[in-house]
Amino acid sequence: MLKLEPKPTTQVKYNYLDQQFAHVDAYFEDLRELVKSGEFTLGPYVEAFEKKFANYIGVKHAIGTNNGTDALILALKAAGVKPGDEVITMPNTFIATVGAIVAAGARPVFADCDERLQIDANKIEAAITPRTRAILPVHWGGCSPDLEAILDIAERRGLEVVEDACPSVGAKVNGRFAGTFGKTSGFSMHPLKPLNVWGDGGIVVTNDDQANEFLRLYRNHGLLDRDHIEIWGVNNRLQPFQAVVASRVLDTVEDHIEARIRNARQLDAGLGDLKEFIRTPARPVNNREVYQLYLALATRRDELVRHLVARRIEAKVHYPIPLHLQNAAAQLGYKRGDFPVSERQADELITLPAHQFITSDQIDYILNAIRSFYLG
Repeated sequence: MLKLEPKPTTQVKYNYLDQQFAHVDAYFEDLRELVKSGEFTLGPYVEAFEKKFANYIGVKHAIGTNNGTDALILALKAAGVKPGDEVITMPNTFIATVGAIVAAGARPVFADCDERLQIDANKIEAAITPRTRAILPVHWGGCSPDLEAILDIAERRGLEVVEDACPSVGAKVNGRFAGTFGKTSGFSMHPLKPLNVWGDGGIVVTNDDQANEFLRLYRNHGLLDRDHIEIWGVNNRLQPFQAVVASRVLDTVEDHIEARIRNARQLDAGLGDLKEFIRTPARPVNNREVYQLYLALATRRDELVRHLVARRIEAKVHYPIPLHLQNAAAQLGYKRGDFPVSERQADELITLPAHQFITSDQIDYILNAIRSFYLG
């Protein structure tokens, strides 16, 4: 049995950015070259990163955007979502998933979650109406839903699949990267995502040439060139500064993912005999999960969070209120009880630090602290 060790002299932190970017000389050298070039709007640095990312996950086209929310909005528009349409997604996700549907002019429709914390593919067909245009599954926390079943539903019902792959750069299903299954997919490069930059950034990917043409036009005001406007567009461009940072981070993202996987496995093993109190979701053997969030379901969740924080362990809650119960969703007509699994999970979900800079000793300290809470 693990023995509770003294409290660490430093925090077990949730935010690791000071460690990841402790040595920045190489980044600054790249940025000096960017400054010398004067290529501050799109240009070769953005193009080089887009090609590098497309090659990494194995798609034809990657289009850089200002942030992950923009990536989702553009992905939905490129898939043909328009005002009056409905898009099905899940209620336990970050607001950007649903905000993007609304920004594209569509109505969000929810399907409940499964016990893996992902959209329940068995609940999707009941949510389809004549106005349904697309399904927007989320690779929530860096883990993937049942894409095979979702794609089958979409094909049978004549719907598009647009993946919210924002948390899941590097995740795989059957050896294939997340974000490569739908017609279009959006990724985030928020600072606490697996592929991160110094601020915000996003990427849309597609294998569809027509969607790629639309995306490149729309994210840059609809400009064919300086003087010719092909369509009405907006400014959703990825900044070359962030493309430079992302390109260098991409060189190490696989190492960071493997470290997260090792840490998650240690946590899974350590929590294995506490299933009466805290449960981890099933881990399908054909999935590679990247653990942007290490999520578990805990009894007495709020008390446990306070217990851990008091021991300098930065546990978090993602998220305590599902989206269908937020004030912003009032006009959608949902009520408590409509999605019981998501509502229960919102009361039980806890996020534990498991990033690439957490040490094995720190994980043991987390596990000992959890054990002391439940077993005394």
